[in-house]
Amino acid sequence: MYTLGINAAFHDSAACLVHDGSVVAAAEEERFSRIKHAKRPVPFSAWELPFSAIDYCLAEAGIRLDDVDQVAYSFDPAQFPGRSETTLLTLPLEPSAVGVEGEWNSPWDPLFLSYVINAPRQLMDGAPHHLRDRFENLAAHGGFRWNYVEHHLAHEASAFLAAPFEEAAVLTLDGRGERATTTLGVWRGGSYERLRQIDFPHSLGLLYEEVTRYLGFQHASDEYKVMALASYGKPRHLDLFRDMLVWDGDGGFTIAPLLLENQFGPPRRRGTPLEERHYDVAASLQVALEETVLHLADWLHKASGQRRLCMAGGVALNCVMNARLRDHGPYEEVWVQPAAGDAGTALGAALWVDYKERGQPRQWAMEHANLGPGYGDDTIEAALKRARLPYTRLDDVAGRTAGLLADGKVVGWFQGRMEFGPRALGARSILASPLDAGMQARLNELKDREDFRPVAPSVPEEDVAEWFSCERDNPGRSPFMLFVYDVTPDKARRIPAAVHVDGTARVQTVSAATQPRYHALLRAFGRRTGVPVLINTSFNVRGEPIVCTPRDAIAAFFTSPIDALVIGSFLVEKQP
Repeated sequence: MYTLGINAAFHDSAACLVHDGSVVAAAEEERFSRIKHAKRPVPFSAWELPFSAIDYCLAEAGIRLDDVDQVAYSFDPAQFPGRSETTLLTLPLEPSAVGVEGEWNSPWDPLFLSYVINAPRQLMDGAPHHLRDRFENLAAHGGFRWNYVEHHLAHEASAFLAAPFEEAAVLTLDGRGERATTTLGVWRGGSYERLRQIDFPHSLGLLYEEVTRYLGFQHASDEYKVMALASYGKPRHLDLFRDMLVWDGDGGFTIAPLLLENQFGPPRRRGTPLEERHYDVAASLQVALEETVLHLADWLHKASGQRRLCMAGGVALNCVMNARLRDHGPYEEVWVQPAAGDAGTALGAALWVDYKERGQPRQWAMEHANLGPGYGDDTIEAALKRARLPYTRLDDVAGRTAGLLADGKVVGWFQGRMEFGPRALGARSILASPLDAGMQARLNELKDREDFRPVAPSVPEEDVAEWFSCERDNPGRSPFMLFVYDVTPDKARRIPAAVHVDGTARVQTVSAATQPRYHALLRAFGRRTGVPVLINTSFNVRGEPIVCTPRDAIAAFFTSPIDALVIGSFLVEKQP
């Protein structure tokens, strides 16, 4: 049975294809459209189906849409507050002139819901002409069964049906779904039970978004910048956030209306200098978030009786929070689904519908995130020839690349299938040596990023304990770069570019089993320098999604100060 999962309701539009319980492919639409987060300037076009991502997933399996048995859409309009079967659109549509009632309502809601409700017909009839072949003749084959899956259930399933656990507590932390913003549940005995749900307007994700906007960054996009900024400040306003964010002692919380300007002064305008007060607001928010999530985790541990925790939802991408939960929470293991944001609901919706329809025990776990398009050497070489580029075919990709990196070169690294989720994990990465303290600033300048942002190190998983530590006895694995670690004090001076201002690093552990070429590169660099650690940041420039195709990689390489491109088995270098 083929099940196609789709996320298109909010942002990070994505598709995923599951075949008899195993994931065949998954990708975000932004990688094909080249529009970051798949957010278009016109509000209603933000809900467009991810046609290119769907086309890719079908092509990866060698099927057409008429071969799909089930479609799982990660939003259920029947659960949306205030929905009426008789709601009509009045044209011309002038949302700003329409009054609304209730905290949930928006003047765009009728249009939003009409788009969601008509998504099945959009899928059958709306594909762009250049993708039409894979979508045609559906009606002649009887079509697929359409399933609306509640947004938070899709988040939950993306965790418990992908985690390497037979049973676990399940915590999802998001901005909003139909109603829910946070859910706590348990997966055991092959079934899932939701134990507690927190509804809008009480949302940790929306609180973080609001502070992100206040600090002059783009909400629902730049929250990770606020997390990095927090390390530069002190939680001077923690009591104010504690008053605002109240734990109820029974698995829930409430958040008072935000009055940020009254409490902290005027908001920062984008592009203006950061001040100490901005650092302190970020630090206070971060600590308040961590405290609240620890309360949630403790309650869930008692209510579920589980020793392991799996997580999803956009807030679960906060790696500082995850590390505090790992070190100070009640669980022996914490696993976070790498596409924890809304893109991952395509994965969760597909896995859930597949699991319910087939009635078979789960047989797949998410050992890696390389679920996107991959390109062989023939395709890559054809792209290089078409661009009329001089290139070299490498006999020893790892060894030659390690030499470039040891010489201080910045290398674009394009290998294998693209990652699913927001992190570059050694398939679509920009790599550099951590030995020079100035490399962090150089990479931020290269990518036109704010200078306060850290860069992340990759290390072979067998070496992680030598270079990085945490308060747990065993630092464990971190294949998805979703936890911070302390840099071992005697090693910090050897990898200064990888060390954040607070002495931590957002670490990726690399396995030879799942990423053999990247692991070989780390080992080769270690033999040359005595340091088996590389800086790994995403292969993109500011405002652009991570590269997907060889053409994307070539364009990014030649429009940025990257020194060399290692793409498949080929090396392209810029002339001095």
